[in-house]
Amino acid sequence: MIPRIMTATAGVLLLVIVLAACAAPSEPEPSPSSAAVAPSPTPSTDPVASPEPEETPAVLTCESMISAGTVSALTGAGWTAQPKEFVVGGVDFSEGLLCFWADYTVASDHGQLYGWAPVSGTDAATAQAGLLAEGWKREDGPDGVYFTEDARYAMGTDEDGYGMTYLFGDGWVRFADTRQGLILIEWTG
Repeated sequence: MIPRIMTATAGVLLLVIVLAACAAPSEPEPSPSSAAVAPSPTPSTDPVASPEPEETPAVLTCESMISAGTVSALTGAGWTAQPKEFVVGGVDFSEGLLCFWADYTVASDHGQLYGWAPVSGTDAATAQAGLLAEGWKREDGPDGVYFTEDARYAMGTDEDGYGMTYLFGDGWVRFADTRQGLILIEWTG
């Protein structure tokens, strides 16, 4: 029986040696020595390149007001924009801009409107009162206060039945020919 115990012990010992060899790292870890230590970097006075910040337009234009994809789609269709005065409820927002995008090479009333203006609290209240007096409908929403024309008199409506719509937010007003069109206005001021 002893030869079996010795054979079994030798087999277990051999198995332990094989497993230990498999578990050992393929390359030994270098030990720190004075020759292997890299010198520490010295501070540099050279400027470090930083990523370029995304450019934001500094001027409100018909092209900077709406998304780049919308501008591309409109210009690709041969449309151009004509800026207009932005008057809301009888209040002239001279620092704002209303843009009518259309194909001006053909006689048509087909186009798209987008507008944006900064507003003070007083001007916003006056403009909103003017819109109500003109028959626009008011709705409070999570983004601000919406004023939409009566759908019975709208030249066109979106899939939810909204025609021309103003959205008053904190210090600004947006305008589009449909309520859904408001999402295309990216200008934040």
